[in-house]
Amino acid sequence: MHIRTIEDFPHRIVREDVWIPLPGGERLYARVWRPVTDEPVPVLLEYLPYRLSDWTAPRDAQRHPWYAGHGYASVRVDVRGHGNSEGLPGDEYDETELSDGIAVIEWLAAQPWSTGKVGMFGISWGGFNSLQLAARAPEALKAVVTVCSADDRYDNDVHYTGGSVLAVDMHAWASTMLAFVSRPPDPAQVGDAWRDMWQRRLEAVDPFIHTWLAHQSRDDYWRHGSVCEDYSSIKAAVLAVGGWHDPYRDTVLRLVEHLDSPVRGLIGPWSHQYPDRGLPPGPAIGFLQETLRWWDKWLKGEETGVMEEPLLRSWISESHPPATVYPELAGRWVGDDSWPSPNVTMTPYELPGSGPFLVRSPQQTGVDAGRYFPFGNDSDLPPDQREEDGRSVCFDSARLDERVEIVGRPRVRLRITSDVPRGQVIARVCDVAPDGSSTLVTRGVLNLLARHGRDRAVEWEPGATEDVTFELNGIGHAFPPGHRVRLALSSAYWPWVWPHAGSEAGWALDPAASTLELPVRAPVAERAPIRFEEPEQAEPLGVHYPAGGEQRPERVVVRDVAAGEWRLEVDPRYGGTRVYPDGLEFTEDALETYVIQEADPLSARTHSAWSVRLHRPDLGWDARVNTRSQITTDGTDFLTSNEVVCTEGGTEVFRRSWERRIPRTAG
Repeated sequence: MHIRTIEDFPHRIVREDVWIPLPGGERLYARVWRPVTDEPVPVLLEYLPYRLSDWTAPRDAQRHPWYAGHGYASVRVDVRGHGNSEGLPGDEYDETELSDGIAVIEWLAAQPWSTGKVGMFGISWGGFNSLQLAARAPEALKAVVTVCSADDRYDNDVHYTGGSVLAVDMHAWASTMLAFVSRPPDPAQVGDAWRDMWQRRLEAVDPFIHTWLAHQSRDDYWRHGSVCEDYSSIKAAVLAVGGWHDPYRDTVLRLVEHLDSPVRGLIGPWSHQYPDRGLPPGPAIGFLQETLRWWDKWLKGEETGVMEEPLLRSWISESHPPATVYPELAGRWVGDDSWPSPNVTMTPYELPGSGPFLVRSPQQTGVDAGRYFPFGNDSDLPPDQREEDGRSVCFDSARLDERVEIVGRPRVRLRITSDVPRGQVIARVCDVAPDGSSTLVTRGVLNLLARHGRDRAVEWEPGATEDVTFELNGIGHAFPPGHRVRLALSSAYWPWVWPHAGSEAGWALDPAASTLELPVRAPVAERAPIRFEEPEQAEPLGVHYPAGGEQRPERVVVRDVAAGEWRLEVDPRYGGTRVYPDGLEFTEDALETYVIQEADPLSARTHSAWSVRLHRPDLGWDARVNTRSQITTDGTDFLTSNEVVCTEGGTEVFRRSWERRIPRTAG
C-alpha cells in the first residue's frame, strides 16, 4: 500500500463541512474536499446513512482527499435522519432517500466550484443508491462506480435468497440498522439541537424487520429500487465492481449483459470491501487509480483507455485448500469482450448413481457456511466442507484428467419428488482434493414455493414429481487435474435459510434426470495482459484503537449432544472501540446467536444484541444505545421481538419495545 501525503497530490486540497438544503426545508450534513484551483471541477458524491463524522470517517479519509488531490470535488453526504443530517430516518432506499439524492446532485451541479458534471460512487448501500439514482437519469449525473451492490433488491440483497428468508442476514442486518438509526447526532457538529433531533428520531423508529418479513414474495415493495426492472433507464456510464467472496457479485454479470449505457465490469477475489483496502482475500489493486480513469473519461472527456478494456475483467482463483481466511489467493485475470462470453460454454455433468436418493439433511446443515457478508475477518469464509458434505447427498465427478476453469454462474437441473408442500433445495459445488479436503466453490438456494417465480408462492403437491432449475452464485475458479468436482445437495442450510415446517421430511432426487452445468471457460489466449497499479490511498485519519481486554471469538459453534441442539455465536467485528482525532470515543459491541435442534425446523431462533456508546469527555457528553432483537416461528407465523433503550449521562431517556406476529406466506 502506497500512502500519498497531501504534498504528493497534483492539487492542494481544502475541506469544509456544509449543509445541503432540501426542498422541504431540511438540511443534509455533508463534508466536501476540493482542490485549490480557480477553475470549476467535476464533483464526486458518496451518499450513505453511516455517519460521515465517525463511523465511515476512517474509510472516507482514504479516498475523498485522494480524489480532491487529483482534481475533483469529492463529497460525502449523510442520508436524512442519520448522522448529523436533519429529518427522520426511513426505510432502505425509500422514495424520500432517492428524492433527496436527486436534490443533492442538483445542488452540487449548481455550485460555483462545480462544472455541473457529477459522478456517484459507493460500496453496498452507496453502490445501491448510486444505481437507483442513475435509473432516474438526472441530467448532471454522468458516471457511476458501484461496488458490491445489487440490481435486484429481492433476490440479491440481505433479505431473501432463492425465495427463502435469509435468516443469517435479514435478522442480523435489521438488528444492526435498529442500533444504527437509534444513534444520536453529535453535539460537536449540531450544537444543542442534538437532543431534540435524537428524541424525534427515536420516536419515529420502527424495526426494518417488520416491513421486510411482510413482503415474502417479489412484489412492488422489492421492485422499487431494483434497477433490473428497467436497465434501459440508466443513462450514466457504469463501472460495476464486485468480489467473488461478496454475495452481490452476480449483479456485475447482469449489468454488463443488460445495460445500454457505457459499462465495464470488474470482479476480483475480494470480500465486501473496496478493492484497494488490502483486506483478505487479496490481492488488492490500485482501485482509486482505476476509478480515476473512469472519472477522467466521463467527467472530463479525456481518453484514458477505459473503454478499450474488456467488457468484463474477472479473476480466476487457483484451487486452494479450505480455510476461513486467505491473505491472498493465487490466480490470474481474464478478459471477455461480451457477456455471455463465447469463451464460456455451459457444460453438463451427469450425476452418477441410479437412485432415487432421499435428501433429508439434519437441520444444523449450514453451520459451516461461513459469513454471508465476508468483510475480511479471520473466520468469514467457509471451513473444510467435509462435515457439511456428510450431512448432504454428494455426487462426485471422476478425477479430472485436465484443468477445468469456470467463470460465471453454474446451474442445476434436478428431478425432485416431495411428500410435503414446502421445502428448500440447497446446492453446493466443492473442489475435492486428493486428500479428501473439500473447498466450497459456490452455492445456490431454491425455495420450492418459488420454483415458478419469485413473485408467487406455489405449494408442492405431495407425492408429485417435478423438474426444477436454478442458478448458483457466480464464481471464477480453476479445478486442477487429479481433483474432483462435487455437487452436494441438502434440504436444510441453517442459519442462511430459514427452514419450513415439515421440511425435515426432505425430498427424493432422481439423479438420472438431473445435471450440474458448469460455465467452463476455454483456455484462450488473452488479447492483452490485464494489469493494475499498486494500491494507494490518502493519509489515514489517525484513529486510535485502544487495546482492550480479551476479545470473544468471532465465530463459535456449540453442540449440546444430549439435547441435539446447535448454537452458532457470531461477533460481526464491525469496529470495536476507537478514539477519533477530535476526541470522540466510539464504542460498539454486537453478538448474533442462531439456534436450532437437529431434527426440528420449528426450533430455529435468532437473537441479536447491540451496544453503542458515543462519548465526548471534553463536552461531558455520554450517549448510549442498547438494542435486542429476536425471531422465532411456530410454522404459521414469524414472531419478532425488538427493544431499544437509550441513556444520556447514565439516565434513561428512551425505551420502547415491539412484538409482532407476521404470517409466513412464502419465505
